[in-house]
Amino acid sequence: MTDLLEAEAKILSWLDQQRPAMTDLLERLVNIDSGSYNKAGVDAVGVAIEDWFAAEGIPTDRVPHGVFGDCIRAHVSGGEGNRPIVLMGHRDTVFPDGTANERPFRVEGDIAYGPGVADMKAGLVMNAFVLAAFKRFGGAPYPLLGLYTSDEEIASPSSRPVIENEARTARVVFNAEPGRPSGNVVTGRKGASFFKIKVTGKPAHSGGQHELGISAIGELAAKITELHKLTDYDVGTTVNVGIVSGGSAVNMVAPHAMAEVDVRFKTMAARDAVWEKITGILETAYVPGTATEIIESKGFLPLQQSAESKEVFELYVKCGAEAGLTIAGEFSGGSADSGFTAQVGAPTVCATGPVGAHAHTPEEMMRLDTMVPRAKTVALAIMRLDR
Repeated sequence: MTDLLEAEAKILSWLDQQRPAMTDLLERLVNIDSGSYNKAGVDAVGVAIEDWFAAEGIPTDRVPHGVFGDCIRAHVSGGEGNRPIVLMGHRDTVFPDGTANERPFRVEGDIAYGPGVADMKAGLVMNAFVLAAFKRFGGAPYPLLGLYTSDEEIASPSSRPVIENEARTARVVFNAEPGRPSGNVVTGRKGASFFKIKVTGKPAHSGGQHELGISAIGELAAKITELHKLTDYDVGTTVNVGIVSGGSAVNMVAPHAMAEVDVRFKTMAARDAVWEKITGILETAYVPGTATEIIESKGFLPLQQSAESKEVFELYVKCGAEAGLTIAGEFSGGSADSGFTAQVGAPTVCATGPVGAHAHTPEEMMRLDTMVPRAKTVALAIMRLDR
C-alpha cells in the first residue's frame, strides 16, 4: 500500500505541472485538419500522437484501414491479468479542410479555441498524459490501453469493430468526450440511426402525358409525413428527415427522389420498436408503382448506465472531489462511441475529457483550467478501481 500511495502522490504531482505541455500538444493537434473523410489528416493527428508516445517510451500499434483513418492503440503495463482499463477518444472532427488554417488554435485567458479543440482533441491530450503518468511512476492496478479512433463523427463505420473488440475484454472504459459546460460527465446517451433512402418512380411529361408518370417525389412526401409521425417525446424517440432531393426537371413527373433520415432513441427496445414501424413505412407504396430501398445505413447504440457503470461513475465523482471538482451525471441526446462499449458490457463513463462547449461550431471552446483536474480525476479513479 505504501508503494501505491507513493505512486499516487508522484502521478498527481507530475500532472499538476503539465498544463503548459498539454497546451503545446493540444495546439499541434488542433492545427491539423482532420475531418472524418480526410484520411491523411486523421492519420497525421495519429502520427503526432504516436511521436509523443514514442518520446515517453510508450509502445503503440495500428489497426489499418484503407478508407478512413487507422485506429491507434497505446499500451501501458500494470497490475495483473490482461483485461485493460481503456481510455478512449476519436481524432476526427466535423470541419472541412482549410478550417485549421482559417481559424487556428488560440488562447484567451483560460479558454482555448479552434476546430475540434473540445470535441475532442483536448480529451486525446488528457488521456495521453494520464497514460504517461502511469508509465513514469507505475501504480496502475491493471494494464492500460489508450484507444485513438478515427471516424466517430460519422458513426464510426471503420472504428466500431475495433472499439467493440477492445471493450469486450475491458474492465472499464473512460471515454474522453468533452465534459459538459456544467462540469458534469455523461451517464446516458441516446442511440442514433442514420439512413438514406432512394425512391424510384416513372418519368413522364408533366403536361402532355402526366397520367403515364409515377411520382417518386409524391411517394417520398407521403413517406416523410408518416416517418415524422413516429416522433414520441414521451419515450424519447425522434425521427427527422433532414435532407431531401429529387426530380430532373420541373415539367417531368419525378422518376427518382432521395431522403436522409435521423432517428434517435433512448433504449435498444425503443430502437427495435421504431424500426419495426419505419420498415412498414418503407415497404408501403403510397403511390402505386414506386419502389423504395435503403442505400446507406449507420448509427450508434444508446449508452445506458449498468450497475457496474454506476459504481465506476460514483468512484469517479469521489475522485473528482479530491481533485477539486464538483461532478454529477447528465443525460445527452447526442450519441457517441461510449454506446458501443456499454452495449457489449464494459462499465463505461463518458465525457471525462476537459470541459468544453459549442462543439461543431466556429465558437467551439475548451477550458484550459480543467485539463489537469480532469486528468487527475481519471488517474485517481484508475488507481482506486481495485480498492
